[in-house]
Amino acid sequence: MSELRTDRLLLRHWRDSDLDPWAAMNADPEVREHFPDLLTREQSAASIALFQAGLEQRGHGWWAVEVLATGEFIGFTGLDPADEGMPFTEMEIGWRLTRSAWGHGYATEAALACLEFGFKTLDLPEVVAITTTTNLRSQAVMRRIGMTRDPAADFDHPKVPDWPLRRHVLYRIRR
Repeated sequence: MSELRTDRLLLRHWRDSDLDPWAAMNADPEVREHFPDLLTREQSAASIALFQAGLEQRGHGWWAVEVLATGEFIGFTGLDPADEGMPFTEMEIGWRLTRSAWGHGYATEAALACLEFGFKTLDLPEVVAITTTTNLRSQAVMRRIGMTRDPAADFDHPKVPDWPLRRHVLYRIRR
């Protein structure tokens, strides 16, 4: 099972101690601004179980992100296969960080480590990222890591029907 390390971050497997800060993140309206709902503690725990299972099965997925200097859990990033029913089949890169971690370059740093892993270790030809049309912070990270928006591939997210922010943009990067 792979873990990734950058100058400041450890992308690692999930621990029991991650549940409290993860649940707090998922209950934060600002962190969840571009998602349909806040998550309960039980939903957060279930997501950790799914993330950890993915890591164990594939050796990659949604890693927990920890600041090396402090040991603080700050969110997740990773590479995961496209969900069934999505209008793309490429490996997806993503991230979500707690508000206190915003503005420090952590999402960009973690995402670059994931891209390197995806291209060098997994030999992926291409990686995609998606977000709502209004999530300008994530779109900025996508551009900083070298991704380019593919406007022809923008889509209505099939798992969020009738939500005002259903429209999503798709960014791509090739090896």
